[in-house]
Amino acid sequence: MRADGGADGGHREQGRRVRRPGGERRGGGIRAVKTDLEGVHRSVVVVGGGQAGLSTSYHLCRAGIDHVVLERDRPGSEWRNRRWDSFCLVTPNWQCRLPGFPYRGADPDGFMVRDEIVRYIEDYAESFDVPLVQGVTATRLRLAEGGGFRIATTHGELTADQVVLATGPYQVPLKPRLAERMPADVVQLHSSEYRNAAELPPGEVLVVGTGQSGCQIAEDLHLAGRRVHLAVGSAPRVARFYRGRDVVAWLEDMGYYRRSIDEFEDADAVRFRANHYVTGRDGGRDIDLRAFARGGMRLYGRLTDIRDGVLRFAPDLKQNLDHADAVSEGIKDAIDAHIRASGVDAPIEARYVPVWEPGAEPSELDVNTSQITSVVWCTGFGRDYRWIDVPVFDGRGYPAHERGVTSCPGLYFIGLPWQHTWGSGRFCGVADDAAYLASCIASARRDGAASEVPWIAGTPESTFPSDEYWTATRTVA
Repeated sequence: MRADGGADGGHREQGRRVRRPGGERRGGGIRAVKTDLEGVHRSVVVVGGGQAGLSTSYHLCRAGIDHVVLERDRPGSEWRNRRWDSFCLVTPNWQCRLPGFPYRGADPDGFMVRDEIVRYIEDYAESFDVPLVQGVTATRLRLAEGGGFRIATTHGELTADQVVLATGPYQVPLKPRLAERMPADVVQLHSSEYRNAAELPPGEVLVVGTGQSGCQIAEDLHLAGRRVHLAVGSAPRVARFYRGRDVVAWLEDMGYYRRSIDEFEDADAVRFRANHYVTGRDGGRDIDLRAFARGGMRLYGRLTDIRDGVLRFAPDLKQNLDHADAVSEGIKDAIDAHIRASGVDAPIEARYVPVWEPGAEPSELDVNTSQITSVVWCTGFGRDYRWIDVPVFDGRGYPAHERGVTSCPGLYFIGLPWQHTWGSGRFCGVADDAAYLASCIASARRDGAASEVPWIAGTPESTFPSDEYWTATRTVA
């Protein structure tokens, strides 16, 4: 796939791009909707014009349901504004299956980079008659007298019979409070602010966190020739390729992306666990922190404290590296079992052998005497639902729902991790969630109530194994 996105030209054929003065796009896609929303009523208001909100709109359009989509910026803004320059998908392009708009580019086994992802979403918005209002922020959602909802926005207050919240789970960049103790002359960025190594001041860089963002940013800095200090957490990893195929392809065949969360004994533990780290960079490869260390990166355990410029780390580096490897090898065990059971002809592949082992784990690092000049906090995002004045949250402030349907008739969520399956919230699974919610909305309109949830045939009944499952079932090669 070309870096300029030329390989996704198949998408452009589905939506004609025409620009009006001022940059407003029209054509096969974005429907003209007035931006003065005061007093407007719609059967459904969708808040959020990313892939989840657009997917919902697609199905509402197909059902002939009157609605409007409110987007505070423009489609693709999260990918455009809060991803670094070398960012790419970690799942293959063929898994991009927005409803009515599957990937049709020239590199299905590749991994779209940031600008190509943005174009994919922009082209999707132009591929059907989406009633999208851009540059509008919803500021308060509350119940309306007599039923329905009132949505206050930066362009007036409108009302709706039903509301779909497609704002995602990652609204607020999170930094731990101990960041306040970092010496004042050290530049600090959240992962959402990082763009490339050249924008950081000369010197060494501390990266805190080893989820997908932390590992990929650490690699980006490492490849740029920067000396990186990496505080390693407990996130698991997964191999990019195994036995002749992308691991995602094996898991797809094994049905894991379609399996429901309903069968888990502790669904919350599944919803909030860290994603497995891997990368699609340069055609895709493993992220092996041990290999980084062998190449000069300094690894530490979890960052636990900062006092007088001295960083303190937990003695869990070896434990975290071993756990990540065990999860990866456990996934390979499941693939081996699938190959044996199905009789698939696949090449034999030797198992992973650690390329580096930590010696005495460093417990402290004095920033004042080091060459560290900047810190990238890869510590995730928080939710900001303060503008939602409807009692649908649990004790931790998380939306209480069943497959996106809340206890408040007519109020729905979409785009949450593990909303129903492992694919929920991703390009591969959001279409099914959107179709389901559209059927709920249509049923509520027919019945005059949103409490009746229609049964969708083919709902999976098996579970996606946890990280503990992958580790426990690992066999010794």
